[in-house]
Amino acid sequence: MATARRSPPTQRVIAVLDHFVAARGRPLGLSVLARELGISKPTCLGILTELVAAGYLVRDARTTAYRLGPALVAAGRAAQRSFAAGEVARRHLAPLAERHHATCTASAVVGEEIMILDAVAPPDAPAVKVGERYPFAPPVGLMYVLWGPDRELDRWLAKEPTLPVRMDREHLRAVVEHCRAAGYLVESLTPAGMRLHSLMAGVAAYELPQEVRALVGEMVSSLGERVYLGAGLDPRKRHPVNLIAAPTYDADGGQELVLTLHVGASVTGAEIARRGAELVAAAAAVTAELGGAPPVRSRASTSGSRSI
Repeated sequence: MATARRSPPTQRVIAVLDHFVAARGRPLGLSVLARELGISKPTCLGILTELVAAGYLVRDARTTAYRLGPALVAAGRAAQRSFAAGEVARRHLAPLAERHHATCTASAVVGEEIMILDAVAPPDAPAVKVGERYPFAPPVGLMYVLWGPDRELDRWLAKEPTLPVRMDREHLRAVVEHCRAAGYLVESLTPAGMRLHSLMAGVAAYELPQEVRALVGEMVSSLGERVYLGAGLDPRKRHPVNLIAAPTYDADGGQELVLTLHVGASVTGAEIARRGAELVAAAAAVTAELGGAPPVRSRASTSGSRSI
């Protein structure tokens, strides 16, 4: 598998912030910082100036030294809430994981990536790595914008795909409408499709030649095709299901986490509905415990994004 390209300028910014964190509040001057990090003074000054402008550092006008700024407080609180939410989700997912002998996860979009915040899995199941990240761009990530405002869905759709994606907009609109009404999503992937998505995550957008990306893209289901419409499921017929997903909400009614229940088998339409209802109940309990509330949708917002 190809390795994502590193960014030396970004690495220097991270090194500067890490150095301030390690200093535990001790102010640092430009010359000392540049010497300790092995960065030229002009380069270091440019980094410091941008971090001050963004509020991640503050500069003392009298001593000209720098220290950590208020923007990091907000970022830290947001990160703390994300991980605390994962712990709450874990408690409510554990009974589901035991009842269905299935892997359950809580994940969210952190920055521009999807991150696994917590997971519960049976002893004999493949381990799920908490902290694992995936690219947040089509065809990966529909469930993270599905229950939010239409503008968030549109913004995600406008991202450069990690792989070429065929877009059946009418079908995707139907998927959005039904999943918002049902409160959960049912995803189907063939074993080959699941392996392909796992292998290509984070790779296609970086290193694959264009002709290879196009070829692999032809092997991937179009956006929306992997999601069942529950209204069309025969309660007695068996359907191959990869996972079921449901959202939690924050205090403003915005989508916060996505809880998933892995199925990885063919189950009846009735069983899909039962597990979906159980996952929605768990998501509602997480939302309530974290002080959130589901959004109040107008008729226009439940009819899918009009720009899809």
